[in-house]
Amino acid sequence: MPDREALIERLLAENEEFRKLRHEHQGYEKELDELQARPFLSADQQWRVSEVKKLKLMAKDHMEAIMRQASHTHSSKAPA
Repeated sequence: MPDREALIERLLAENEEFRKLRHEHQGYEKELDELQARPFLSADQQWRVSEVKKLKLMAKDHMEAIMRQASHTHSSKAPA
């Protein structure tokens, strides 16, 4: 999907909120990887995995919404 990648690159360059969400999403992904690499998780760590998954999904959903809006705005500005 070259158009999707181009849109992501454009939003990273132009949209502070999108950059923030992408950074948060990547941080949640790293934290999940670190937790899931452990051979054993305490109850608190298991709860944290669940929370981080939810936070990561919320960030992704918000980024997708920004992408849909930007894509719609960009396509409505295209010459007819």
